[in-house]
Amino acid sequence: MLDAAVEGFARYGYRSASMDDIAEAAGVSKPLVYQYLKSKDDLFTACIRRESAALVAAVRAGTEDADGLLPADRRLWNGLCAFFAHTAAHPHGWAVVHQQARTEGESFAREAAAVRAEIAELVTGLLGVAARDAGCADDALAEREVSGLAHALVGAAESLADWANAPRQEPPSARETAATLMNFCWAGMENLLKGSRWTPAP
Repeated sequence: MLDAAVEGFARYGYRSASMDDIAEAAGVSKPLVYQYLKSKDDLFTACIRRESAALVAAVRAGTEDADGLLPADRRLWNGLCAFFAHTAAHPHGWAVVHQQARTEGESFAREAAAVRAEIAELVTGLLGVAARDAGCADDALAEREVSGLAHALVGAAESLADWANAPRQEPPSARETAATLMNFCWAGMENLLKGSRWTPAP
């Protein structure tokens, strides 16, 4: 039922998706849908939460380092590959979480913001490790800028996922998309964490 609902919401949008069509696609009766989920809002929320949890789980699995041997850039690379692989494999889920949920009301937007915050927190932790490994001495600076960098990176990853999932003859692979983002951001972040900072001309 949730599979059919995610596809319906992704294809037609929250407002246009029909509970009748979702029930038919799921092979169940409409009363049965309402037996488990009391309203269209409840169904949409359940879809957002399921797809959000799956995305976060994929990224967490990608960044795992059980032995504590991987450097921060490798863990970030693995996490980005996992993120882009998941969004490519589940385009309807990504559309529900990233596109539909954010525009269809405050309660849905909060659900989308929660998953973004969770991933940003994970990335902040990785960049914090990189800052410590680089010997960043200014803890206050590191904490403030690392958090900002993490949010910027997550926003860039979201935008790239939309780009990578756009219809085209030869979509980029998850590794290609992850490499694009690493090449864009890591060299600059690495220099910053080592104390080499860009400043505007006077």
